[in-house]
Amino acid sequence: MTEELNPLRIVAGQIKDACEQLGLSESVYEILKEPQQFYDVSIPVRMDDGSVRTFKGYRSQHNNALGQYKGGLRFHPDVYPDEVKALSTWMTIKCAIVNVPYGGGKGAVAVDPRDLSKGELERLSRGFIRAIGHVIGPERDIPAPDVNTNPQIMAWMTDEFSKMRGYQALGVVTGKPIMFGGSLGRSTATSRGVVVCVEEAAKRIGLDLDGATVAIQGYGNVGSYSGVFIQELGAKVVAVTDVYGGVQDPDGMDAMALVKHVEETGSVVDFPGSQPISNEDLLTMDVDVLIPAALENVITSQNADQVKAKIISEGANGPTTPEADRILAEKGTLVIPDILANAGGVTVSYFEWVQNNYGYYWTADEVDEKLRMLLVQAFANIYDMHEEQGVKMRDAAYLAAIKRIAEAMELRGWV
Repeated sequence: MTEELNPLRIVAGQIKDACEQLGLSESVYEILKEPQQFYDVSIPVRMDDGSVRTFKGYRSQHNNALGQYKGGLRFHPDVYPDEVKALSTWMTIKCAIVNVPYGGGKGAVAVDPRDLSKGELERLSRGFIRAIGHVIGPERDIPAPDVNTNPQIMAWMTDEFSKMRGYQALGVVTGKPIMFGGSLGRSTATSRGVVVCVEEAAKRIGLDLDGATVAIQGYGNVGSYSGVFIQELGAKVVAVTDVYGGVQDPDGMDAMALVKHVEETGSVVDFPGSQPISNEDLLTMDVDVLIPAALENVITSQNADQVKAKIISEGANGPTTPEADRILAEKGTLVIPDILANAGGVTVSYFEWVQNNYGYYWTADEVDEKLRMLLVQAFANIYDMHEEQGVKMRDAAYLAAIKRIAEAMELRGWV
């Protein structure tokens, strides 16, 4: 992997730039460039055939100046330490931007869950919690779903942690099933945040979303419901892709019908009435809004000058490289950075944790209203700084977040 694409080097560079622009001491950068703790564990799992297979697991705890570590847990065969460390760092930034009292964490297990039976997946999930249970908890580090993990996995993990502690500890993870301490609105929170940010961006640049065209890369939970929510505003979803391929229709496709098609077939491919399109071609389509909601580093210096969208709302973490970001800024593309655009998930995770602590649960409308209020305010703060200081949206987001984190570290006497 080149340095341009190494996510840990990318985020470290972004932090360094922000520290320099803010005139902060070198010690702030030294603390923030690496996680405070990083755990590398081996998880032995009894397979259905009686054999034992060992899986690698990771948990990165980046910075807790503003509060407990918080961040998702992904199951993916290609995870690696620098990726997990970078994602935990972005979580610290993300929490500071939306003003929730958390620091950043992230976890991963190197596995393709499709290769496991339900029993093997449960034993792996419980085994991971046993391996890291001594360093997580409601007042220390709170995992959540991420790529290839879901509410059922969170339920197994909550149950295992509760057994280890000898009491009910619902707040140890978020993203749990509704009947097991979960929050209404959590499963679609990231998508709703992506679209709220598009709404606010469209107002700022004078784009009418009624009839606007949208392309979405990645049609998992985040991408699919982003499509549903933006369609409700009158926009047309004209192209979507996933790991298996893509589909397009210039007249627009029914986003919810696409969701059902994926549930039935496992992919967007062969959606009735559509034509095929590749991931590469989707990114450079002539559309009003582009939502990259897959993995990192998909918009690079190689294709950024061909991107035609007026607004990019980053549903995925790190989909745009720094060089691509510069190219897009020069073109006048409004990029809503991941640390703002996809912060809906951690925001409602915070709401879930609060509800667990209170033992009192809000309605879906209350959750959505509180989420919108926080994200609209966060977007306004970042956009205003972007205009006032003449910097990219991503730079404005980092300036606001790093300033807040640095103030917390100074109050604690760390710097």
